[in-house]
Amino acid sequence: MIDFEPWDRLLRQYVDQQGRVDYVAWKKEQPQAIADWLPCEKNLPLKSNSNNLEQLALWINLYNAFTISTILERYPIESIRPRILGIPNWLAFLWFFQRRAYSIFGESYSLGKIENSILREKLQEPRIHFAIVCASVGCPLLRSGAYFPEQVSQQLDEDASRFINNPEKVRYDIESKTLYCNKILKWYRQDFLKVAPSIPEYIRSYLKIDYPLNASTRISYLHYDWSLNQRIS
Repeated sequence: MIDFEPWDRLLRQYVDQQGRVDYVAWKKEQPQAIADWLPCEKNLPLKSNSNNLEQLALWINLYNAFTISTILERYPIESIRPRILGIPNWLAFLWFFQRRAYSIFGESYSLGKIENSILREKLQEPRIHFAIVCASVGCPLLRSGAYFPEQVSQQLDEDASRFINNPEKVRYDIESKTLYCNKILKWYRQDFLKVAPSIPEYIRSYLKIDYPLNASTRISYLHYDWSLNQRIS
């Protein structure tokens, strides 16, 4: 299995507790660190007998490492959705997620394949939506440390709680009785409904304040901010 200690050290150095990435320092000081680490591992055989916790830690780390690596290659940019190489933003968006540019275990992967074919379809873990990041402000906060098999379930619970108890992502307005949610909870609604009767009830299971949320609670989805989640020195 891949050694995630180098990735862990990079995250601890360049990601703050609010999940913001210091791309300026990272690109200046260690622009090739991810690229140097991953090729050392890319020809390792993929263990077919790995348990779900090992698989979760593996693919969440790889997804986030590939994402950050792509941003570092093109930094400075303000968003993952503006024109890249002169193409319209919607094509740039597809290019970012669907190109099979990441080689590992002798195969090529896109971010979309890792997310949809492995993390969602194979591993069936809705909490990954609070852990994998697309480098935008609207995304979950990037953890300032790697995921490890022996900790990943607890880490995912922490990520879900941090996301759902962050008023920028989820908040309940008592007067209007409206639950305001990040669009991740809309886009991946079916994943959450595999483990909860409704989106409000899924959210309620993580909220620190016991609001009267149920299947009939009104939901409104917040604007999704695609600007780059960067730390400004």
